[in-house]
Amino acid sequence: MTAERASSALRHDGAGGLSYRGSRYLLVRPETLVALQKAVEAALGERAAACLVAGGRAGGGSALRSVEGSAEEIVERLLAMGGAIGWGEFALERFGPDELVVTVRNSPFALAYGAAEAPVCHLTRGVLERLAERVLGAPAAATETACLATGASFCRFAARVR
Repeated sequence: MTAERASSALRHDGAGGLSYRGSRYLLVRPETLVALQKAVEAALGERAAACLVAGGRAGGGSALRSVEGSAEEIVERLLAMGGAIGWGEFALERFGPDELVVTVRNSPFALAYGAAEAPVCHLTRGVLERLAERVLGAPAAATETACLATGASFCRFAARVR
């Protein structure tokens, strides 16, 4: 989906609300979310990632309520939606009966976070974990196996049935 088509799907309700294809959204700068992430990391340490993944799972679940079609169509539509709303350039690497592997170039979370020793795109990981559960039909766990913040050229997420 082009940026022009994405922006034509945005609707302002005149009362402070913004929706994209009928779902409410909030425009937030990546730096704002990363500052929140770093504060949660400072407070919770390694447990912070699980909290952010839970947030991504919740948002992904909400987004998926409006997406219908075959498993392949659902993957294609959610990845296109992610790019259209500014979460980076999503590409499907592999989709099989028990796994979903997705790459993301230009992740706003990794870029705003800066250099890190471990992957930082926990919100995206949560969304993709929820997507995997929907299209694979079973509980799934996702791992960010490469991250722009750690020096990789893109972020890569592998979700597998548990």
